[in-house]
Amino acid sequence: MTSTVPNAVQHTDAQPPITMFGPDFPYAYDDFLTHPAGIGQIPATEHGSEVAVIGGGLSGIIAAYELMKMGLRPVVYEADQIGGRLRTVGFEGCDPSLTAEMGAMRFPPSSTALQHYIDLVGLETEPFPNPLSPATPSTVVDLKGESHYAETIADLPQVYRDVMDAWNSCLEEGADFSDMNRAMRERDVPRIREIWAKLVEKLDNQTFYGFLCASDAFKSFRHREIFGQVGFGTGGWDTDFPNSILEILRVVYTEADDHHRGIVGGSQQLPLRLWDREPRKIVHWPLGTSLASLHDGQPRPAVTRLDRTAGNRITVTDATGDIRSYRAAVFTGQSWLLLSKIACDDALFPIDHWTAMERTHYMESSKLFVPVDRPFWLDKDETTGRDTMSMTLTDRMTRGTYLLDDGPGKPAVICLSYTWCDDSLKWLPLSPKERMDVMLKSLGEIYPKVDIRKHIIGNPVTVSWENEPYFMGAFKANLPGHYRYQRRLFTHFMQDRLPSDKRGLFLAGDDISWTAGWAEGAVQTALNAVWGVMSQFGGATDPTNPGPGDLFDEIAPVELPED
Repeated sequence: MTSTVPNAVQHTDAQPPITMFGPDFPYAYDDFLTHPAGIGQIPATEHGSEVAVIGGGLSGIIAAYELMKMGLRPVVYEADQIGGRLRTVGFEGCDPSLTAEMGAMRFPPSSTALQHYIDLVGLETEPFPNPLSPATPSTVVDLKGESHYAETIADLPQVYRDVMDAWNSCLEEGADFSDMNRAMRERDVPRIREIWAKLVEKLDNQTFYGFLCASDAFKSFRHREIFGQVGFGTGGWDTDFPNSILEILRVVYTEADDHHRGIVGGSQQLPLRLWDREPRKIVHWPLGTSLASLHDGQPRPAVTRLDRTAGNRITVTDATGDIRSYRAAVFTGQSWLLLSKIACDDALFPIDHWTAMERTHYMESSKLFVPVDRPFWLDKDETTGRDTMSMTLTDRMTRGTYLLDDGPGKPAVICLSYTWCDDSLKWLPLSPKERMDVMLKSLGEIYPKVDIRKHIIGNPVTVSWENEPYFMGAFKANLPGHYRYQRRLFTHFMQDRLPSDKRGLFLAGDDISWTAGWAEGAVQTALNAVWGVMSQFGGATDPTNPGPGDLFDEIAPVELPED
């Protein structure tokens, strides 16, 4: 709803910016990427060696891009389209400039490694119109049939400010928020680790909702209910109530839910531009080489089978029946694919890693967008003087409605509904038109004088990520007690800790990260996997720019006892 930062933290321009620097693995990926020494090299005798990269989402494309720069030959396999959950679509018959972000659509400034690649390919960002953000002209909060119009938090009834204060107090008292936020800004690794180690041990078995209930600040059920329906930052968070509170703390510590920006023209441009990009600094390959040129323009098709074969090689079978064997492979797809759509050799991973993948909990998510003739919501109501329609948070079926425009008089887009978990499952059986009709009915009850339908100029586009065959969910979200599983998956790139016959296949992707649902996690785990592959081929980082594996023992995630 508003900033997650408690009042106790006084930010100034002189303070260092927050970044996704921990708390689990406080490594400076942004500094690693921008260091003039580069992120590592391999022996010349290994140049041109093939490495399989399975999955052409952001993590896979970044891993392939960086491996190519080192002189390796990435072989990218992609079952659907480059981009993964960075999926931007248009509207049939409408201006190509009108787009809808079916997956990732808003990115916090704390995603500093992600921003490196956004800048690298020359993309621009702009403020995203979250509820009550400066980029949002107005917000309507509609609960239990009662609507409140607001341009700032001060315009809402006192109970909403009470809920905001309760959340700030809850974070401060139960999670040392100010201390951790300050330590992360200052990149104070010992202090981060000290605070987080205590919290992981204390809170791994606690749900988000249980954390709220344990706080005197949230002793009121009404306050907890409003908080769940309206939330903070991007809207209601009751769909996250069953999840581990550690997942939520990672978001608020890094301000991942604040100050969001969207990518102008659509987020899928990022992996697509990296696919086509010709690096200015590249080893072994001639200048002008790109991932696209190494693949004759198209990635290899879907992987159908993975085996560990003689010589501890990873053997990949694709949908055409082609079989290739590799000394190293990076898997960036949704981990459940290894349990279902891809026939896998049990020898690929230790049994504890298989267990961790089986226990991974995924969140469902649905969106529906419509194109409209213009941003009519900026018209003023003759009676009230207010905007005709606003960014809307509600307990009705739509939950969150976002208004996206490129200026007055130009065609625009409405995200009629963005929902998660049970709210997403409610849409699953409905066709796009049926979904739109229900959404328009709900919004019509909030805005009885507004005829949204008359402004629609094209068919709706929709997605339910749980119904997408290569995703089966929107993103990972750990349940209480899952910390140990997540640690196994995140640290998998440190393969000197694994038996010798379990090395060579590296996991990456945002659900392997500590910050699933944020593209930054995809970037960080891609870089971990690149470090692992580099090490596999006998390479190393420059001593002046140690990589995540070089510093692992100093900053390794907290290890909880197994007994």
